[in-house]
Amino acid sequence: MDRETVGSVNRGRLQVEVRTEGCSEVVKPAGELDHHTADLLRAPLEEAIEQGRVRLVIDCSQLEFCDSTGLNVLLGARLKAEAGGGAVHLAGMRPVVARVFEITGAEAVFTVHDSVEAALGH
Repeated sequence: MDRETVGSVNRGRLQVEVRTEGCSEVVKPAGELDHHTADLLRAPLEEAIEQGRVRLVIDCSQLEFCDSTGLNVLLGARLKAEAGGGAVHLAGMRPVVARVFEITGAEAVFTVHDSVEAALGH
């Protein structure tokens, strides 16, 4: 067992990139999204929404893990974006992450795309 990550607050397990593409804010979390790292994703999502960028594309292609805390961050961003007239689009989910959304039923409340390009064109 890796004692560097299990039960620690090792924030190095999640990196988040943000870029603007036209009218969309593309947010790319890479690594593990869980209760230790959720704020690293929550902060840029809330900042984008506060600045009126409410069409959010979450590039999940490098997301290796997502627990219920991470799912709640995305659900919260979805509610705030929709309240501002926008939406949250998920793109490029790996099977292990897609399974979490399937099991919880969360896939039904998000628009899911195979790729970022597809999400941007939608």
